[in-house]
Amino acid sequence: MRHLDLSRADLTHSERPHWRDVFSAWLDRLLTQPGIYRWALSNPVTRWFTQHRTRQVFDLMAGFVHTQVLLGCVRLNILERVMESPKTLGELSALTQVPAAGLQRLIQSAVTLRLLEHRGQFRFGLGPLGAPIVSHPGIKAMIEHNQLLYQDMVDPVAILQESWTGEMSEYWPYAQDNSQNLTGSRLVTGQKAEPTESHNAQAFARYSELMAASQSFVIEEILSSFPFQDCQFVMDVGGGQGRFASELAKIYPHLHVTLFDLPDVCTVSSRIVARNGLSERIQVTPGDFTQDALPSGADLVTLVRIAHDHSDEVVLALLKSIYASLPAGGSLLIAEPMANEPGEKPEGDAYFHFYLLAMGSGRLRTPLELMQLMHQAGFSHLEQVPNPMPVHAKLLLGRKSKCLP
Repeated sequence: MRHLDLSRADLTHSERPHWRDVFSAWLDRLLTQPGIYRWALSNPVTRWFTQHRTRQVFDLMAGFVHTQVLLGCVRLNILERVMESPKTLGELSALTQVPAAGLQRLIQSAVTLRLLEHRGQFRFGLGPLGAPIVSHPGIKAMIEHNQLLYQDMVDPVAILQESWTGEMSEYWPYAQDNSQNLTGSRLVTGQKAEPTESHNAQAFARYSELMAASQSFVIEEILSSFPFQDCQFVMDVGGGQGRFASELAKIYPHLHVTLFDLPDVCTVSSRIVARNGLSERIQVTPGDFTQDALPSGADLVTLVRIAHDHSDEVVLALLKSIYASLPAGGSLLIAEPMANEPGEKPEGDAYFHFYLLAMGSGRLRTPLELMQLMHQAGFSHLEQVPNPMPVHAKLLLGRKSKCLP
């Protein structure tokens, strides 16, 4: 049984004026009349709008095919091969060991999606949307990883059921541990045997590697938007393999950094920190924030892509634990993908809603919802920190007041 919270955002929207509902109902009836499509195409005023909406609907229908074209290019290393030098279909067929007739369909589709582009002499080169995939290994890692999500979403109705389990929930071991902490019993899928300690360690290492590989964009957002030079001691809770902690230690030599995460994760992160020569700068502290008190002494605590993986109950308890660990005047910085507030243009909402649903733990929250949880935990002076690319993450800052309550 999964433990999924209802979004408070859907329950707190301001009541719309009645006349707007009446108008919307009239517009719905108008736009669904059988002859409206033909009329809209024949009218010069509405033709562009109709064509644009038709293309959008077709893109929705073709979306899964687009993702599989992307996955095929990644698995065959097509983008890297044409980056070295533009290549013909025959050359790519020989390199990938895929028959030219089949590969041609993939190449043509990739050109349509701007992953590749035509070059001279019947060759193909890197397209404008293929370049960032080649230059950022984290994107490739997530493209491969998303195949688990697509498998789970073969039946998009079944995934909505509370008793549903799938491949994605098996991939994230702490999601299962979270279920155990809340209910007192292990989450069991079918008749699988209880995982061994070594199996758990492998699972934690696997997801930590993915998180580290895909974290670069979020780290860039944080470092470009928040002034760490004013801090002395930073604790990164749920810091994984220490990618963010290591960047902080390298850029800000005056900082003392503590990484707090599960023991199996810290086994891996300790080795990586030592290999990078940062053991004297970064203290790796094992623990479980759902059970253990957090170390004290930090004047800033960071949560990077942590809250959205957990239920409201777990997040509120974590925020209270962070508040207790901070001195008066200390701060909390949250960085993660967040849902858009009503009226804002949605960016990655649909993806993250279903990704977290497939995980079986957590949900995508709006900045307001997270700030409400921060306020319940005791934080004040809440604000959203502006950052250049909020589709990767949004930043929230809260402070522990210096004044007595």
